[in-house]
Amino acid sequence: MTERNEGWYIIQTRDGSCEVLSAEHVSRDKLQDQRPVWGPYATQNEAIARRVGLIRSGKCNPV
Repeated sequence: MTERNEGWYIIQTRDGSCEVLSAEHVSRDKLQDQRPVWGPYATQNEAIARRVGLIRSGKCNPV
């Protein structure tokens, strides 16, 4: 299955947790918001691994 999106992003939510979203589900408003955004990453698995690192470093709250 081929991926049509241009990557995966990690976006911090208002409660401090972070969610992994495909580029198709990320609006420009979310990217230009004041909350931190990391990415784009090539695959969903890479974005999830980076999210784990952000949780371990204290930049994101665990869900």
